[in-house]
Amino acid sequence: MKVQLLNKISPEGLKHFDASMYETGDNFDDYDAILVRSASLHEMEFPQSLKCIARAGAGVNNIPLQRCSEQGIVVFNTPGANANAVKELTIAGLLLASRKIVKGIEWVKTLDPKDIAKTVEKGKSQFAGPEIMGKKLGVIGLGAIGVLVANACVALGMKVYGYDPFISVDAAWNLSKDIKHIANVEDIYTNCDYITVHVPLMDSTKKMINADAFAKMKDGVIVLNFARDLLVD
Repeated sequence: MKVQLLNKISPEGLKHFDASMYETGDNFDDYDAILVRSASLHEMEFPQSLKCIARAGAGVNNIPLQRCSEQGIVVFNTPGANANAVKELTIAGLLLASRKIVKGIEWVKTLDPKDIAKTVEKGKSQFAGPEIMGKKLGVIGLGAIGVLVANACVALGMKVYGYDPFISVDAAWNLSKDIKHIANVEDIYTNCDYITVHVPLMDSTKKMINADAFAKMKDGVIVLNFARDLLVD
C-alpha cells in the first residue's frame, strides 16, 4: 500500500506503518491513501486507486468531503491527538497577551548592558500587565481541547465560563465542576475578560466572532483563536 504524504509528518507517526505492508512518500503518481495535515485538497485530482484520506488533526475543512463521498473515498481524522499541545499554546497566548512579556523582551533588547540592572528596576513597572487570577475566561467549544483549556485555567484561579451546545458525554464527565455552563454564547461576550475559541470551522461557525459579537464585549477584552482563522472576522 502506498501512502502519499502531503505535509511533513513526524517520524514518530510514520514508524507505525509496517514497512512490509506500507510505503510512504510524497512523489507517487498512484497511491492508496493520503496522510495530510493542513494542505488543501479541494483543487486536487484524486487517482482511481485512492481509498482513504487521513487528517493528522481534528478539522477536515481542507478536504472536499462531498467529492470524497461521491467517489467512495473514506475520510477520517484524529481528534484530540494534539489537544495538549494546543492547550499549552493557548495558555501561553493568554499569558503573553495579558502580562506584556513580549513588549518587555523587546524593550530589554534596546538597553545598554552596562546599565541594564538599574534601567530595568526603574522601567519594569510599565510591563506589569494584569494578573489572570480571578479574571473571567469564556471557553467557546468544549471538545478535546476546550475541556483541557477550561480545566487548566480553573487551576490557575480564573473564573471559567464554558459554552458548547453539542458537548459530548465524555467531555462533560471530564469537565471540572467549577466551570460555569453557559447556555447562551452572548453571556460570554458580555461578561468575560478573556475569550478563547475551540470550535471546528463550518458554515454555522464561520465569522462567529464578528462586529456584533465585539460590540457586546468589554473594552480591552482579549480574544484567543488557536482553532481556525475564519472563525474570527
